[in-house]
Amino acid sequence: MKDKIEKYRLLTEQIQALTEGETDRVAVMANVCAAIHETMGFFWTGFYRVKNKTASDEKELVLGPFQGPVACMHIGYGRGVCGTAWQQAKTIVVPDVELFPGHIACSSLSRSEIVVPVFSKESEIVAVLDIDSKELATFDDIDRHYLEGICGLLP
Repeated sequence: MKDKIEKYRLLTEQIQALTEGETDRVAVMANVCAAIHETMGFFWTGFYRVKNKTASDEKELVLGPFQGPVACMHIGYGRGVCGTAWQQAKTIVVPDVELFPGHIACSSLSRSEIVVPVFSKESEIVAVLDIDSKELATFDDIDRHYLEGICGLLP
């Protein structure tokens, strides 16, 4: 547990240095994603960005910068873990994705997941950080605390 906290503490410092003064949200997401993925060794780490659907004013989550195998490209509001975290405007920790109603299986290798909303300065959700693990019950309140802090650093 202390090792995990120390990893996150150092990771947060690294991300603060990487993001300081940067204003391009996608570029920052790319480096944040890579830093988390490399440091923590998760199966899949990435962002889904809130975007307008092309044919309507309706919004959806669209795949953004990520590390890991190919992923779903579009997720609807309230669908799966990502869409639910967006809808509820809160972090969701899922110890076993098989038990989450409506889970979207981009990979059958994913076993547990955490999704953290990314808020703009105007307190609107602009993206979610989605992290998957091949192991059950990987994520806990330590992950929630540090990942919410990291998402708070995004422009």
